[in-house]
Amino acid sequence: MTHSPLYRPQGLQLKALYRHGDLTGIEHLDSDPGKPPYLRGPYTNMYTHKPWTIRQYSGFADAKLPNQRLRQSLAEGAQGLSVAFDLPTHRGYDSNDSHCAADVGKAGVAIDSVEDMLELFDGIALDRVSVSMTAVLPVLAAFIVAAQERGIAMEQLSGTIQNDILKEFMVRNTYIFTPEPSLRICTDVIEYLARHMPRFNPISVSGYHFQEAGADPILELALTLLNARTYVEQARLRGLDVNAFCSRMSFFFGVGNDFFTEVAKLRAARVLWNEISEQLGSDNPSARAMRMHCQTSGWTLCAQEPMNNVVRTTAQAMAAVFGGTQSLHTNAWDEALALPSESSARLASNTQQILQAETGLCNVIDPWAGSYMMESLTATVCREVRACIARIDGEGGVVAAINNGSISMMIHAQAVQTQARLDSGELRRVGEKTARATSQALHTTHSVESFLVRQRQIHRLKQLRIRRDEAKVQAHLQALTHSARSGQGNLLELSIAAISARATVGECTKALEKAWPRHRQAPAFLPDGYGSLAPDRLVGQRFVNVLHTFRHSMAGRHRYCSENSARMAMTADSA
Repeated sequence: MTHSPLYRPQGLQLKALYRHGDLTGIEHLDSDPGKPPYLRGPYTNMYTHKPWTIRQYSGFADAKLPNQRLRQSLAEGAQGLSVAFDLPTHRGYDSNDSHCAADVGKAGVAIDSVEDMLELFDGIALDRVSVSMTAVLPVLAAFIVAAQERGIAMEQLSGTIQNDILKEFMVRNTYIFTPEPSLRICTDVIEYLARHMPRFNPISVSGYHFQEAGADPILELALTLLNARTYVEQARLRGLDVNAFCSRMSFFFGVGNDFFTEVAKLRAARVLWNEISEQLGSDNPSARAMRMHCQTSGWTLCAQEPMNNVVRTTAQAMAAVFGGTQSLHTNAWDEALALPSESSARLASNTQQILQAETGLCNVIDPWAGSYMMESLTATVCREVRACIARIDGEGGVVAAINNGSISMMIHAQAVQTQARLDSGELRRVGEKTARATSQALHTTHSVESFLVRQRQIHRLKQLRIRRDEAKVQAHLQALTHSARSGQGNLLELSIAAISARATVGECTKALEKAWPRHRQAPAFLPDGYGSLAPDRLVGQRFVNVLHTFRHSMAGRHRYCSENSARMAMTADSA
């Protein structure tokens, strides 16, 4: 059987044999973990002192069922929680809104008010368990209010909010407003958490979604670092201390099948962030240490012979560990088909526990250090990423490149190129050409009855509105609108007050819409991008498949990246 080489961007072609000479001119070979430039990890002892955190991403339907799954996850060894919200919640719609009727509870848990958040975290010690979430402004407010109403002060809460709005305009598309007011919201969150919630990280800058959408490792890392740089610049304009902010930033990367390159990418990311944060004014070395969460790849999962995904996920998890991640989510084998079942979610978590307890991976810090191949590859990644950042800066920076569409087109071009190589057979996924075992696996997967979830949420919203003080709610919503228009006040602080009075997520969003209309962004595609790469015999045969795969595979067969397609449908409904 012939070996199918992985496609690599220019400059990342691996050699068959590396020698000592490949280390010539490479810096930092003798650096220590826990010290700049953090090539070998952000902490001195790394996993020899404490293993990475097992942090599984979970959420579906209404709040009652995910609460049971979160409790089960903690009982089975999870050390932190990562909560998925459904598409309407991300887009600032209540579940009774007609724009999102088909999506309630589908790709995450539906949150309309603080009542849902209270139910979601019922029985979970939020003062002892860290919580990671990707949330819009009023959803974070609901989390804070829910904790307060259970007697937990916001100062006691620990975790991370993703709060990375720029990547939404590049790939994920669950933005609400244009980039400029969106950055205002992002920075208001950063400012409020810096002042009131010292244990809660105000931002996690994501590269994962770039990889899921089709970006290669160089573009994924370059865009992540550019976005992070922009957030530091925004924080600095607010007068926030750069060292304090950088020390509480975290990063989120995808880890795919290209094992050696993924390890090198994570090692290079720390070196590059040390450089960038120092240039931004961080003069405290420990503040420049990049801390990251990783997740195994969704788009590499196959619906055909899906048990093969267990092997893929395990190899990707090992790459994340060799790269020095601080926390990790491992995908369940059936996520190419549906929401993970209880048994597949347990196996995904157990995969990490086996790596921690049975393999010895935690016993040696950065075991790839000094490798001819790995050190050379890491240095190459650094060089290529610097060049990519320089090209985007040459266009006027990341916001200008978002507005002119060039970043989206770069990712789209790489996605199409990868799809053409998959269809031509140059890239291969074992078992993808057979349907064996797929139908049997479908019977074991978990599905959500969106209609029933929506009906329950509608009932809860009606009850909430009956019980609340309507005049008080409207006063708080008007204060949100005024703040958006005037630029005065902190939007998270005002959202907390509104949510506490029992305003809903959708009502808070509509209050902001009075100042900032919802943003519409037409998708753009490369004409002949696929046909110019694939063999002629495939162009007609694969045309329908390419459209399907671009929406579902490269935007993610994995459930948490399927929001692109759903969002486009919602936009069409509301246009």
